[in-house]
Amino acid sequence: MIYFDSAATSYPKPESVRRAAAEAVVRYGGNPGRSGHDMSMRASQAVYSVREKAGEMFGAPPENVIFTANCTESLNMAIKGLAERELREGKAFHVIISSLEHNSVFRPVYELTKRGLTYSIAEVSADDSVTVHNFESLITPATRAIVCTLGSNVTGQILPYERIGALCRRKGICFVGDGAQVCGVIPIDMKRDNINILCMPGHKGLWGISGTGLLITDGKYPIYHILEGGTGSTSLESEQTPFLPEELESGTLNTVGIVSVGAGIDFIKRVGAERIHDHETALCRRFINGLEHENGVRIYRRERCSYLPIVLFNVEGSSPEETAAFLNDRGFALRGGYHCSGLAHRSAGTLPEGGVRFSPSVFNTSYQVDLLIDAVGGLARSAGREAYE
Repeated sequence: MIYFDSAATSYPKPESVRRAAAEAVVRYGGNPGRSGHDMSMRASQAVYSVREKAGEMFGAPPENVIFTANCTESLNMAIKGLAERELREGKAFHVIISSLEHNSVFRPVYELTKRGLTYSIAEVSADDSVTVHNFESLITPATRAIVCTLGSNVTGQILPYERIGALCRRKGICFVGDGAQVCGVIPIDMKRDNINILCMPGHKGLWGISGTGLLITDGKYPIYHILEGGTGSTSLESEQTPFLPEELESGTLNTVGIVSVGAGIDFIKRVGAERIHDHETALCRRFINGLEHENGVRIYRRERCSYLPIVLFNVEGSSPEETAAFLNDRGFALRGGYHCSGLAHRSAGTLPEGGVRFSPSVFNTSYQVDLLIDAVGGLARSAGREAYE
């Protein structure tokens, strides 16, 4: 199987990540922060080390690095945690999201409308200035947050997040960035980019194992906890522990997964983030160049836009699911359908069927891409003949 589905989760994992996860099962078997014995203390130190690495990578103090199960949990924590107090007090709370949002943003926002939250959707243009204007034009006196993806998981289009962050800073609005496809792929600095809360998975661009996510905050906007329970601190109090990271981390942490994320960050530093990005981008360019003149293949990219190493395409006469199944039968792993983002597919013009997503990794080769080009081209020619007949 040739794997081209890294936007869902990175695979294969680097050898160093696999080794770190295996060693963590043995070395860090204690419950971090829950006991005073040596094994628990070693686990706590290992977890804190990863907080430091993530904080350094994204420009935040280690205590503001919160570990979660995935990016979806991080986004729910951020969105619901920001709105909780004000909605409870009956205050107006308006949020702006983009037209490219994953359901991990859209659904929590929509759910909160049942409690009084209001939201608007800013259309993402091929022109960054128009996109920023679209966000700004929707700001009202009740706007408390802009929550948007930094780069689309469907088309790969990169939003002008630095300018959106600067807009939020000028207007005194919290900026929540969904970094699911961006973190570990292109450099993100929360201070430079004016991101107040950054959410990400640990198992995609950071190369960790599944079941890992991070929420990183600059601490400017309080996040009310949406989970309560054991934190290892203030155990005699009825109220949830009132300081980070424990306030937002209830229950036993995924030590093995967290250690794997730390090894993934080390891998990025060792290989070089720019080198990884350039290789994956070159593979996308090769894929596009190999198919852009193939009759029956449509590639969804706009001129003047910047893109992540993701390519959305369709084959005329073959549904996305049929195309993905055809490729699977020939040894290629790609994802067809809606990619949990109806908004983005509506914006891309792929509805009602969706599309097929090509997302390579640093471990893929040009030869593998050429094999895929031949397979997609063969399907397009075959589908074209059947349609003609």
